Amino acid sequence: MSRRCVFLLAVAFGSAAVAPAGAATMGDPEVAAVQVGLQAQTLYAGPIDGLLGPRTERAILRFQRAHGLPASGYVGPLTRAALGRFGSPELGARLLEPAAAGWDVAAVQFLLAWHGFPSGAFDGRFGDHLEAAVLAFQAWAALPQTGVVGPLTLEALREQPARCPMLLAWPLELPVGDGFGPRGAGFHPGIDIPAPPGTSVQGAAAGTVVSAGFVPDGYGRRVVVDNGNGVTTIYAHLLRVDVAVGETVAPGDEIGLVGSTGESTGPHLHFEVRVRGAAVDPLPALQP
Repeated sequence: MSRRCVFLLAVAFGSAAVAPAGAATMGDPEVAAVQVGLQAQTLYAGPIDGLLGPRTERAILRFQRAHGLPASGYVGPLTRAALGRFGSPELGARLLEPAAAGWDVAAVQFLLAWHGFPSGAFDGRFGDHLEAAVLAFQAWAALPQTGVVGPLTLEALREQPARCPMLLAWPLELPVGDGFGPRGAGFHPGIDIPAPPGTSVQGAAAGTVVSAGFVPDGYGRRVVVDNGNGVTTIYAHLLRVDVAVGETVAPGDEIGLVGSTGESTGPHLHFEVRVRGAAVDPLPALQP
């Protein structure tokens, strides 16, 4: 693909948001919508990350050639029309409600995930999981809880995602294996730190334990700490939990041991930070 084609596509979508140092980079929801459409055509198998990389560029060109379109790499009206319901309508052109499908639904799924309310796979379909995420975001943003995405909800989604308002200590001083952000067709709401089973996991900030034990939602043995200021920290897939509900912990206190319980493919700590219930990227808050 020529530089001119890449430039045209970037102009068509707008530039990606600039992330603070250490943070994951939020891509463009319009690029994510293209990726969802190409994924539905089985032409793109990369992450739905909203970033215009070589895999996305190649998939666009393959799609255009397969549909007898000029292989320009520019996603204009002809290419969008060929994408069918995944190529329209424009974000903001209609109210989005359950049973809707299309380009704008995929873009909203992407925006909600980056604002801390992922709804499962990015697929451009407005199902039950997306409705629940919309309602949760509307409550978080102090908007009317309608479950419908209209101008007020879109305006709030176009704001920068929340950030953790306090500094945190590392729960494990080891390299991050999987970061916050898109993972395949879904979204990872925390960071994963691989470590040998039985490695000590330490509290990232002072707070009170509000949940401790096994949960059946994929997190396995998990500890949740209320750190004040609307912040909660979550430590998941633990081999053993060493704190109890109501206990006060300080930074550096052992709260459990690394394990692989729940939906886990190997021993690691899943560490999550939430601000008033919205998952946020932990990395900018973790002290170097």
